[in-house]
Amino acid sequence: MNKSEKKRLKFSLIPPVFFLLIMWVVKILEYSFDNNWFVYGIFPLKVKNLTGILFSPFLHGDFDHLISNSIPFLFLGTALFYFYRKFAYKVFFFIYLLSGFWVWIAAREVYHIGASGMVYGLASFLFFSGLIHKNRALASLSLIIVFLYGSMIWGVLPIFEGMSWESHLFGAVTGLILSLGFARKQTFINPIETETFDELDEFSEPSISDDDYTKIHYFYTEEE
Repeated sequence: MNKSEKKRLKFSLIPPVFFLLIMWVVKILEYSFDNNWFVYGIFPLKVKNLTGILFSPFLHGDFDHLISNSIPFLFLGTALFYFYRKFAYKVFFFIYLLSGFWVWIAAREVYHIGASGMVYGLASFLFFSGLIHKNRALASLSLIIVFLYGSMIWGVLPIFEGMSWESHLFGAVTGLILSLGFARKQTFINPIETETFDELDEFSEPSISDDDYTKIHYFYTEEE
């Protein structure tokens, strides 16, 4: 990795690290004051909980929940800003807002919290975008995502108790729609300014453990 790539990687880390820092500060404050702020998450069709669209990604049921979200969020978020820097902020905030909005519109009437909706959105966007373009780096990234997070597909089905599969599903759908939407724009043709399959020599794969991230979104029933 040359100096230019290292600089790009450094700046690509800033947005996901910033979001992660807020998540951890929130959880530490909850723990320190013996509070649980799940009521600030998304509760579908409640007007007062529209703010949950903004707050829910920063709220987690416990530290295990937060840790299981942190690693994929950091990896996928950094990949987004590294490979798609021209419009990464737009994609990131569309995933942030739209996935939560659809949960507010159509999910079960329970509190939905956690960043895994964004994790699914990022994974979906990166995977499908990599399939769309004839670029070795992007195709390799898609394969890495399948290898590391292929088991996430089960998270979009209502088969795990205590998990907001709706957040996973709407996050994944958001990522897919965005990959198709941006693909229709000419600015998406060469997002990382590298050569095509025949001209690119190599691509260094990032190292990350192959953990199971399917059970990474909590919900809470409303207390009377």
